[in-house]
Amino acid sequence: MDDEYDVVVVGGGAAGLAGAATLARARRSVLVVDAGEPRNAPADGVHNYLGREGIPPAELLAVGRGEVTGYGGRIVTGRVDAVAGAPDGFLVTVDGRPTVRARRLLVTTGLVDELPEVPGLTQRWGRDVLHCPYCHGREVADRRIGVLATGPLAVHQAQLWRQWSPHVLLLLHDGPAPDAEQAERLAARAVTVVPGPVAEVEVVDDRLTGVRLASGERVELDALVVAPRVTARSTLLESLGLPPVEAQLGGHPVGWQVPADPTGATAVPGVWVAGNVTDVAAQVIGAAAAGVTAGAAINADLMAEETREAVAAYRRQQKTMFTEAAWEHRYQSRPAVWSGQANPQLVAEVDGLPPGRALDVGSGEGADAVWLAGRGWRVTGVDISATALRRAAEHARAAGAQVAELIEWTHADLLRWSPAPAAYDLVSAQFLHLPTQPRREVFARLAAAVAPGGRLLIVGHHPWDLRTTARRMHFPEMMFTAEQVAEELPAGRFEVLVAQARPRPGLDPQGREVVIHDAVLVARRR
Repeated sequence: MDDEYDVVVVGGGAAGLAGAATLARARRSVLVVDAGEPRNAPADGVHNYLGREGIPPAELLAVGRGEVTGYGGRIVTGRVDAVAGAPDGFLVTVDGRPTVRARRLLVTTGLVDELPEVPGLTQRWGRDVLHCPYCHGREVADRRIGVLATGPLAVHQAQLWRQWSPHVLLLLHDGPAPDAEQAERLAARAVTVVPGPVAEVEVVDDRLTGVRLASGERVELDALVVAPRVTARSTLLESLGLPPVEAQLGGHPVGWQVPADPTGATAVPGVWVAGNVTDVAAQVIGAAAAGVTAGAAINADLMAEETREAVAAYRRQQKTMFTEAAWEHRYQSRPAVWSGQANPQLVAEVDGLPPGRALDVGSGEGADAVWLAGRGWRVTGVDISATALRRAAEHARAAGAQVAELIEWTHADLLRWSPAPAAYDLVSAQFLHLPTQPRREVFARLAAAVAPGGRLLIVGHHPWDLRTTARRMHFPEMMFTAEQVAEELPAGRFEVLVAQARPRPGLDPQGREVVIHDAVLVARRR
């Protein structure tokens, strides 16, 4: 087992596997721990499961296990010994093995059927000792069916089973005798009432043949119906502060189940339940459906938590990403951040212009400044990172003394630094992305630094790039179009030469070819 999972599912029946498959399909890491004690193991087949009618229970579980593991889920055979809360979820111990962490729990441990103490009854449970007409009624249709009365619901049971056979007997056993109204209804439906307790179940050649009453009388039957008292396997949940409550059917108590809301969420944050542990009347298909519902609810809960964490991280990054410390960390974390090649839009717009004085803001490792100086421009390169400026100076020296002598490196924070007004024939800002108001203020100072007749060149990642698989820092409010920047220039002072989204080919992180767009503004000061 791994050390951490998004979800640990306790119980590998229909509910647990359906929930695990839903979560695994949602790309969650899931561990299913199954003790191998399915309630319906004695049954020949599962019924009322659309598309899987009559499938043996073990085969259904095998199919479900294959689906879970096929989507990347993990399944282990074992028993969860203990669960403890933790700051980030739960600590789960399985068969004494090292503890695993789970962000969420889905408990689908099912229930235990408590059968009447009638000799021979337990051995036939799930075969010809039955409880659910919808699960088994058709398989014993038109045969001799005895309903063993163990409580006030016995009359209702007998009437219900009458739908499947005209040969239904109500064995009063230790249940209350029908009142006058009930007796009339039973008589009207030709259901015979047999008084006296049942002493034992009779079996011949591995087949139920009837029951023997305490009086010694024998009643011939082909199937015996029992309403067991059902108790949720809730020990693990009780350790988390989730005791079971009384379950009722038709206003009568039938056992114990763990309460939850319609999605399976319990009163303990992070803990969900599904299947018979929380719904004692659920059939297999209903348990599976509840598992799907719980799995989807857990995924939604995890998604909400991850969104809250992402928003907090997003806000932290917004506050820190423009600091000197952040840029120093970025440059110091790798030998080179950029390609060392001049930005293509700078080359396209400046190549062939007569050299003059240039301001390269956010100069980074110096590729643009070195390219400009190599064409005779006298360049001022400005950056917030001292590490970047040291690398830039090294690149300039490597290009030759004539290049290096034409460049002056300035260590400054562009959010606070102002260049000399009307001092440069070219002011270039390549991919300088800031929050809206700071960007407007910085771009206004850069525009003011352009000399009459000089050019302002601003290039950025166009917002369209966020629609592609190209890797872009996802800060939509920091993206801009050339037209937006043009509208913000001082009125009447600039002639806009270029304002467009300029396409160019690129590769995304998976190596796929994509078309990206640069927002390109070229404006000449009048």
